[in-house]
Amino acid sequence: MKKVLLIFGVLSLLIFIRPALGLNKDASSNNTITSVQADHVNQVEEGVYDGAFKGIKQFYNYTGFANASTGNLIMILIGIIFIYLGIKFDYEPLLLIPIGAGVIIGNVPFVAGNQTGIYEAGSVLNYLYFGVVKGIYPPLIFLGIGAMTDFSSLIANPKLMLLGAAAQIGVFATFLGALYLGFNLPEAGAIGIIGGADGPTAIFLSSKLANGVNLLADGTVVKNLIGPIAIAAYSYMALVPVIQPPLMRLLISKKDRKIKMKPPRAVSQKEKMIFPIVALLLTTFISPSALPLLGMLFFGNLLKESGRTERLADTARTKLIDIVTILLGVTVGASTQADIFITKDSLMIFGLGAISFVIATMGGLLFAKFMNLFLKGDDKINPLIGAAGVSAVPDSARVVHHEGLKSDPTNYLLMHAMAPNVSGVIGSAIAAGIILSFLG
Repeated sequence: MKKVLLIFGVLSLLIFIRPALGLNKDASSNNTITSVQADHVNQVEEGVYDGAFKGIKQFYNYTGFANASTGNLIMILIGIIFIYLGIKFDYEPLLLIPIGAGVIIGNVPFVAGNQTGIYEAGSVLNYLYFGVVKGIYPPLIFLGIGAMTDFSSLIANPKLMLLGAAAQIGVFATFLGALYLGFNLPEAGAIGIIGGADGPTAIFLSSKLANGVNLLADGTVVKNLIGPIAIAAYSYMALVPVIQPPLMRLLISKKDRKIKMKPPRAVSQKEKMIFPIVALLLTTFISPSALPLLGMLFFGNLLKESGRTERLADTARTKLIDIVTILLGVTVGASTQADIFITKDSLMIFGLGAISFVIATMGGLLFAKFMNLFLKGDDKINPLIGAAGVSAVPDSARVVHHEGLKSDPTNYLLMHAMAPNVSGVIGSAIAAGIILSFLG
């Protein structure tokens, strides 16, 4: 019915403008036209009508209305929801708004072959998507993160690094779950990193293992799961304030939530400068495959702490990371074309992501309680900071801080929570490198 009304409306418009186009003659002229001429005019008019109708029909066939599917509409709605969550509830707006806009852009229906879609060679979106497919954007994100991160809390209290390591249990639990659901080894490895709640790392690993290009030993082509994995990772990063607080209240008693930790010791500038170099060597010797991520992370931090490259550090943590975040968010969102994204695999990935994030949070919380069995007096830690062991920096640390204030308005946990939070970033990158070294 919509097609009929649209065609009828355009035809009606053509009829009204016919005099301006010279398609009508005045009455006196019509009286002098012979029957042969009249037939000729009728044929011309019929030809004009047929041409106009065919032109309108062709135009309509190129519009999104003619090519839209239910999947497109569902994904556009999801994109709008992402934007709404980012604006209304302030859930990672710097990520969700670009991703939401990208989802809408990627699901506007179009006719294939005109170099429009993100998967069409030669299109602008396809060129921008190159940075995702080849894993270029994630290291640049890590460079910016390093330039804005203060590792003082981790340097002052190194034992809190164990909490970041404990939270990585979500990575390996998700890996096993993906294998159980039928994904092959490389695909399961890429899916597993969702448990680290680290979007850039998830994109980096999936671009290596689940890019739709690599071949297994039997000749099977691995699936392209970059879009679902990236969207799942960033979605759960944004939902940290929703997912983690109930788990904190469930697993940690009110008495333990009130534990006050002694202030961390002062860290000298020399220690801050030495740390990124030492950490770079240690972590990359353990996991060389993670060098693009960890190398850029600690290089960015060295720019910040050296005291001689403030301009470079400022560029890395502001302009550069903002540009890359825009490109990353929009292209990852646009990669969720309905015909590729709405699949059984995507639904399973999202389910595994939710479970893995819960497991990672629980792993950090429970390990913090375990550590307290061996600590006494002022050395005891507030188990809430274990939840910050996931890599969602700094949102997870903020959630820990707010939850601690609810139990005791004088208990400030932010600086303490930043230690496991940044160690979670390092831990997820190391885990990604280990997985890549075995499965890449």
